Amino acid sequence: MALKPPLTELPIHTSDTGFYRGFSVNVTVISKIIISILVVWAIVWPDWSGEVLGGWNQVILRNFAAWYIWTVTLFVVVCIGLALWPTAGRLNLGKDGEGPEFSNFSWFSMMFGAGIGVGMLTWAVAEPVAHFKNNPSVIQGLTTALEQDNVRTAYTWSYLHWGLGAWACYAIAGLALAFFSYRRGLPLTIRSSLTPLFGKALSGTLGHIIDIVAVVATILGVAQTLGFGVEQFVAGLTRIGIGGLALEDGSATTTGIVVALLVIMGASTLSALSGVGKGIKWLSNINMVLSIVLLGFFILFGATFFGASAFFIGIWDYLVALPWLSVNVYASDGVEGSEAFKLAQWQGWWPVFYWAWWIAFAPFVGLFLARISRGRTIREFVLGAMIVPSLMCFVWFAWAGGTAIDLELNGDANGVILDAANGDKIFAMTAFMLEPISQFLSWAMAVMIVVLLMTFLVTSADSAVLIVNTINAAGDEGPKARPHILFWGAALALVVGGLLISGGTGAIQTAMVIGALPFSVVMVLMCVALIKAIWNDGRREAAGIPTLAEPAATPAE
Repeated sequence: MALKPPLTELPIHTSDTGFYRGFSVNVTVISKIIISILVVWAIVWPDWSGEVLGGWNQVILRNFAAWYIWTVTLFVVVCIGLALWPTAGRLNLGKDGEGPEFSNFSWFSMMFGAGIGVGMLTWAVAEPVAHFKNNPSVIQGLTTALEQDNVRTAYTWSYLHWGLGAWACYAIAGLALAFFSYRRGLPLTIRSSLTPLFGKALSGTLGHIIDIVAVVATILGVAQTLGFGVEQFVAGLTRIGIGGLALEDGSATTTGIVVALLVIMGASTLSALSGVGKGIKWLSNINMVLSIVLLGFFILFGATFFGASAFFIGIWDYLVALPWLSVNVYASDGVEGSEAFKLAQWQGWWPVFYWAWWIAFAPFVGLFLARISRGRTIREFVLGAMIVPSLMCFVWFAWAGGTAIDLELNGDANGVILDAANGDKIFAMTAFMLEPISQFLSWAMAVMIVVLLMTFLVTSADSAVLIVNTINAAGDEGPKARPHILFWGAALALVVGGLLISGGTGAIQTAMVIGALPFSVVMVLMCVALIKAIWNDGRREAAGIPTLAEPAATPAE
């Protein structure tokens, strides 16, 4: 078959007048209906929704655990392969010769803040501690819970969940969006990344379904992040002296959930209404400064040498174990309490959950990465988007989590950190370190972490609302009508609140794992489409056929 020029136009019908002016009515309305049904279901029938979601979750863990694990492995292989493939690696994610808009430092900072951000404040301490207590090696009797011989294994699993696999999910989505939007001139929306496979059919129903799946996955992925953040925010408010928001076990009360969501979503909705360039700028500046101060505190005054060992040895252990961990699937024998059952259950709680979370978060982070990476080569994008943010996560885990493990391992903390709720662990640790010196210092540190958490949560929710509206508007990044911003801000708050009240973060986790499944199929197709497009572009160049959109080509109105 003779080669043809690539598709550089993908008309997506948007409304010209009325309430949905500038939006794809099919995508916007159906997305709103799906999310609204989920909210009503979770709030009005919490027991029924919890039972049904739990049943679906068990089916997915039983039948699709291998799919999630092998899919993320595929993303890692594809990203590394594209970087090493000469034809692909040199391609500019923009016009040929176009330079990047942002400096490397700004680019790395924005990637880290968008992709991980708030998760560090919960999981940099909580996850190494959790794996220090239990992981597959403990279940199999190869290492001992809460003992020195289990430290390296704890870090291997922590780095697996926050390392190359996580960032490969974001990189695939970002690469596909940037390639087809900035080289082909197609709309900056998810359907554009599949044009080599489905062509102009994506202008219609098929394209609408793909964008709807992306919107629902994004809302559920961000809801998961906000759910953890809300519980940690409540724990922080309790630590600084605001009572009545948490139970004795540290979990948030309904009042605490409502108060936290009103503060967080109110601020983020106001930020979204004001646009990206105003309040969000000073919030981001405060965020960066406080992050450096907090991390510096752990490095200088925490377990400095223990953290260094966890960082360097942990990376070595992780890279050595990565090939096996990337393909291994624990199969349950169905006998509750057996070793095989516990291993499969643990894998569902941790790796499968994380891969679903990163996949659900990929439309949001991927679209953001595409917007800030125009003008960079594919090789530069892959190396920058996978390796540098992974190393930043490892630094946080090594020194923040390492300080917690060291304090528990040498007996100083005596269970103070271990027994705290996940969201409260960082507060429990800093209080243990600072209270003997000064009550005020301990309180001030808690206030600083609450402010930092607040900035992370507000920027995540604000960006999510804007990006959902960008997908709904067929890739148009311009200002959006206030009612739509208000709707998605309220919808996100109600999804988080409804699921937290009906079943805690476990309910959000279950809904997110389910919602991520269809989008994981879209992402696999993205890989195929991207490889096909780059391969054909190499053939087009050899045949003298243009591979870029003409200068006049712009995304469809």
